[in-house]
Amino acid sequence: MSGATEANDARQLLNRCLAAQRWRLRGAALLAMSGVVLLIAQCWLLAKLFHHWLLFWQGGASQAPSPVLLAGLAICMVLRPFLHAGRERLSRQASLRARDSLRSQLLEQLGRLGPIRRQFGSDGALATQVLEQVDALDGYISRYWVQRLLAVLVPCLIAAVVALHSPLAAGLMLMTAPLVPLFMILVGRAAAGASQQQFTALARMGGRFLDLVRGMATLQRMGATDQAETQVAQASDAYRGRTMRVLRLAFLSSAVLEFFAALAIALVALYLGLGLLGLLPWAKAEVPVPYQGALFILLLAPEFYAPLRQLGTDYHARAEAVGAMQALAPLLKADTWQPQGASLYPAAVSVGSFALECRALSVMGEGGRLRLAPLNLTLAAGERLLVQGESGVGKSSFLQALLGFIAYQGSLKAKGCELSEWPRDAWQCQLGYLSQQPPIQSGSIAENLRLAAPDKTDEELIEVLTLVGLWSILLRGNGLATSLGERGQGLSGGQLQRLGLAQLLLRDAALWLFDEPTAHLDPEAAWQLNALIGKLSRGRSVIIVSHESAGLEWVDRQIELSSKEAVACC
Repeated sequence: MSGATEANDARQLLNRCLAAQRWRLRGAALLAMSGVVLLIAQCWLLAKLFHHWLLFWQGGASQAPSPVLLAGLAICMVLRPFLHAGRERLSRQASLRARDSLRSQLLEQLGRLGPIRRQFGSDGALATQVLEQVDALDGYISRYWVQRLLAVLVPCLIAAVVALHSPLAAGLMLMTAPLVPLFMILVGRAAAGASQQQFTALARMGGRFLDLVRGMATLQRMGATDQAETQVAQASDAYRGRTMRVLRLAFLSSAVLEFFAALAIALVALYLGLGLLGLLPWAKAEVPVPYQGALFILLLAPEFYAPLRQLGTDYHARAEAVGAMQALAPLLKADTWQPQGASLYPAAVSVGSFALECRALSVMGEGGRLRLAPLNLTLAAGERLLVQGESGVGKSSFLQALLGFIAYQGSLKAKGCELSEWPRDAWQCQLGYLSQQPPIQSGSIAENLRLAAPDKTDEELIEVLTLVGLWSILLRGNGLATSLGERGQGLSGGQLQRLGLAQLLLRDAALWLFDEPTAHLDPEAAWQLNALIGKLSRGRSVIIVSHESAGLEWVDRQIELSSKEAVACC
């Protein structure tokens, strides 16, 4: 995909993200325009007041300024800060709500993708996207969106007012105004590319750092912590260098805009000053713009360019947001399998072992690559099946299709109903899934178990812990209150898998799916876990994917997947 197409897609995603907040942003723009109207009135009142004082100093005015004039000036000066505060409040609310909505959308997308999310990066990289890159939209929403409207409306309004006093001054303003956005775009394009590269580097660095932290114990045992420290330092230095390049572009943009804005204001001031002195070549000894009008125009001249200068300052926020959205686009646009005709099957289905029937079931990957060759398989109710095969033949793809995370070709029926006709939530409620790494989070044993069954009592939790052989071990500590660290730190690999089994028991699912549950265990622990699964899974339908067969003598049948078709072994 070309860079221009990616940028267009990113802008479309940004607009979609802001759709629900447009009334807040438009309200902020309305308050900002009201503040500009008051500013014009304030400048006119100030010019009139100074003109009166000039006449008084010259002896041409004997009365004090009108109280109405002073009152109007005071009202303008008091109301403008309130309007500005209202604009800021609405913009911040729009930004906060839009980012919360986008973050929820990303989390839901990750939930729908399930294990497929790994193709979009490591957990560390995905966490960086959900946190850092979503927050990068704040400047675009809270400042740039409104400012781009003001950059068009405010100069037009001020130019119209100035034209009433001096069409030539208004023409000078309008002729010099395009210089600001022109250089803003030229510099901003480079900033957008640099920002996108920066977000990509940040995501990669976050994923690498998370991997190093997770593997710290292994690194310490291997004496490789110095190498890991060197890698982190090098990545940090590279990131620092890229950050400075982005900042240089941002400062360059601001400096260029300030220069041309100051030059344009000076040109208008020169015209008005020469006019007041009667030194204009085409109007010698004449004053084309009187003092009050000239002062009014001079007070408005900086305000004419201020929205354009501010837009240039905020343009890097737009570049940052576009770069962030380009990084998020693949995840947001990822195809997630959605059941068709989900309403055909009731959501409430009783739990119990059931039969599966696969007919020419296959899974295709990116670029038409065959991830799972056509598979014909029947799993009887209560049957326990072992699936084996070389790496890459589609064992994990088979499980992902059963879990409902990816689309499939052919037929896959459960309880006589095509899987595509099941509501996803209803289908996944029938399943229990245990992978190589159980979903254990930082917290107590009880909190982790209640992730699977929030309404279970302590007695029921103790019962399942006893069944999986963990309760006697936990009694040596704090029992259900035993605290676990990140990814279950505090328990061994075999104990963590037993805790995952306890979660399956609490869910009371009809079909248990296991994806290499003993991959990281020593042979003795692996044999014990497989034997425990056989003991606890009696009467349930089970599909277990494993390279090893030790401890799996209890399976009813075994099949071998290949790149062509599945072969029944026994």
